[in-house]
Amino acid sequence: MDVLRPPLIRIGGRVYRKNLIQEQAFPHEEDEDFYAGPGDCADEPCDAFVVEETERGFQCRVEVPSPLYKYIIGKKGETKKRLETETRTSISIPKPGVEGEIVITGQHRSGVVSARTRIDVLLDSFRKKQPFTHFLSFALNQPAIQEKFLQFKEEVLEKCSKDHGVSSSLFQNPAKLHLTLGTLVLLNEQEIQKACDLLQRCKEDFVEDFLGFSQITGGQPLTVEVAGVEYMNDDPAMTDVLYAKVHMKDGSDRLQMVADQLVERFVASGLMLKEWDRVKLHATVMNTLFRKDPTEERNSTMTGKSSFKERESFNGQNILKVSMKQLGKW
Repeated sequence: MDVLRPPLIRIGGRVYRKNLIQEQAFPHEEDEDFYAGPGDCADEPCDAFVVEETERGFQCRVEVPSPLYKYIIGKKGETKKRLETETRTSISIPKPGVEGEIVITGQHRSGVVSARTRIDVLLDSFRKKQPFTHFLSFALNQPAIQEKFLQFKEEVLEKCSKDHGVSSSLFQNPAKLHLTLGTLVLLNEQEIQKACDLLQRCKEDFVEDFLGFSQITGGQPLTVEVAGVEYMNDDPAMTDVLYAKVHMKDGSDRLQMVADQLVERFVASGLMLKEWDRVKLHATVMNTLFRKDPTEERNSTMTGKSSFKERESFNGQNILKVSMKQLGKW
């Protein structure tokens, strides 16, 4: 990493530099440390969060999912001790597995603010490293679409099963066909409920308007058309994901607008990371992540270890031809 150009992290409208502390004896991902950049409030009062004045000084509470406690504690408690020493605060963390609040206390407001800011940056960094737990999507599980998808699968296996890497295990479960809007990392029931509440507010704030909702007639469904398939990488002979293209049947962009506004709301809430300027509306139909290795279970049993196999691409050239000539619109 170029020390003169460290990575920047944006949290709550503020920008922070991410610096690495080099500790040769104990190389560990939790040895990362973070310092605020220009425009921060690490050493002065800040209105980004609530700091309460108490009889003994100042106090700040932060809700943190229990799976993230370990990143604040660090290896053998080193991260927590360093934060407390450098900010002259005391940091109380609930027991592992117990949901609650991290409480920061100190005699000086600036120290409490500094500790809270650094904890926020740490949590933001390590949250991004967690595998996603949920995703926001539109279901495509209507019987007509499922039937067309099964026809597509049958055609592909009949005409392209001898192509490199093609097998029945690559296909999506027809009951799970969907348009993915974005992925989320929700680490406890409180965060799941927060996402549910936000989705309900989105429905009331703008989704019902796009559907022309009224108390008398109800809402009108957004009728979509699934037509043709496309691949995500540059070489169709080395395909990992094949997806169906989706658009509104009336030619409008209402579906795109609903998707974009939903993602915008979830990103603004901190529940989702912004990846693209616009949502790419697509329904995955084949994915090499779905591939099943018949030898994996046997090898795992024999060795007592999980056998990891690199992702194997498939040749999608003939599949693309089949979809254009045989399937038409779904």
